[in-house]
Amino acid sequence: MKLGDLLGETLNVDCGEVWENERTPTPVRVFGVRLHSMGLSLREIVAVFDWLGVDRSHGAVWNWTHTLSETQADPPTAEPSRVAVDEKQITVDGEKKWLYAAVDTDSKLLLDIEVFSRRGTDSASAFLHRLTTRHEVSDTEFLVDAGGYLTALARRELSGQLNYSERNLIEKLFQTVAMRIDRFHSFWRGSPASARRWLRRFKHHYNYDRPNQALDGRTPVEEVLN
Repeated sequence: MKLGDLLGETLNVDCGEVWENERTPTPVRVFGVRLHSMGLSLREIVAVFDWLGVDRSHGAVWNWTHTLSETQADPPTAEPSRVAVDEKQITVDGEKKWLYAAVDTDSKLLLDIEVFSRRGTDSASAFLHRLTTRHEVSDTEFLVDAGGYLTALARRELSGQLNYSERNLIEKLFQTVAMRIDRFHSFWRGSPASARRWLRRFKHHYNYDRPNQALDGRTPVEEVLN
């Protein structure tokens, strides 16, 4: 059996039109992109492909990832009862940036994740505004760990509370992101736009592809839709 046929039996390929002019079979490309989302570096993926008899460069895998990230769907609109919000400092092309994220504590859905140039009430307020345009959060209780967020929530007429005991979910999310950034830091040397494209792909993988133990093996999207 050809590798493309083998992978086609195990991967849900829904992006054929994205790569219709590519010479590498779509299932193989999807496999490579998913390996990258799971934490393998581009060169490690090339090594896996070489072992499988597929000769492609790390630049090709990089292009696949970026092309796919531009077309992948956002998570479904949610009406979460409680959402954990936080930020983490990262480095993009040698400059300090701030990564903001919000997770539904019940469905584990990664509602949004974004990079900002600076930390503070203005950035927090801008990130919260993004959430209001993509999800129904007017009745949501936001769990935060700093008083500045309460000011940002008030600006957006949202409610929240300081909560330090029920935020393990978002802390684990940041640990996962940080681990993957550390493994292939060179991938982020392009620009904040490059980081955003990778984060968009990571968000799709986290919500649609990655089974969650807390959800009995279901993905967050499956939990929301079912």
